[in-house]
Amino acid sequence: MRLSTRLLAAAVLAAAPVVVAAPAAAQTAATPADAAAAGKFVDGLADQAFAILRDKSMSRSAARAKFRTLLKTNFAVDEIGARLIRRHRATLTPAQVQQYRATFPDWVVGTYADRLYDYANSDLKVVRTLPRGQRGDVDVMTRISLPGGGQPIDATWSVKKNDAGAFVIQNLTVAGVNLSLTQEADFTAYIQKNGFDGLLKFMRDAAKA
Repeated sequence: MRLSTRLLAAAVLAAAPVVVAAPAAAQTAATPADAAAAGKFVDGLADQAFAILRDKSMSRSAARAKFRTLLKTNFAVDEIGARLIRRHRATLTPAQVQQYRATFPDWVVGTYADRLYDYANSDLKVVRTLPRGQRGDVDVMTRISLPGGGQPIDATWSVKKNDAGAFVIQNLTVAGVNLSLTQEADFTAYIQKNGFDGLLKFMRDAAKA
């Protein structure tokens, strides 16, 4: 199955402001069967993403819309979003939080989706899966082979089940770099220089580009 390294970078950038406590059912370590299912989930998610982006019958705007839906459905947006602005959450107004939630998904797609077309021939293979901790988390280790024989890239997808019992991505580490932490640092730097409203404007402008 195929995947792009840009998809890996985009994948962790879904957003929402509040982390909801995990339900009691999630406080159980994942079983080997859960881990195997998580690996299939990651493999299938990548297939879906690139089926959308390689569909020549769709315009880029239509592909963006489908890609946005895919991200919102398959990523733990509450937890990821809370991570990205957690240092600033106490200082934000409800209106700012609401705007952040509304703006972030469009920013993700507007910033990254077009770039994915250039990487459609990369190949991803699930190497192994590993249950982690006591909350049902699974690390899915993958290897991405680049077109033209470039150096393969190792990526680990952190997967868990949501309240409805469906797998979702909650973080991604690529070549040893925790992408969620990296994006959090980028956001913090931008907010410190331009304020949170400045970040929101930047996101809106980028989404329209």
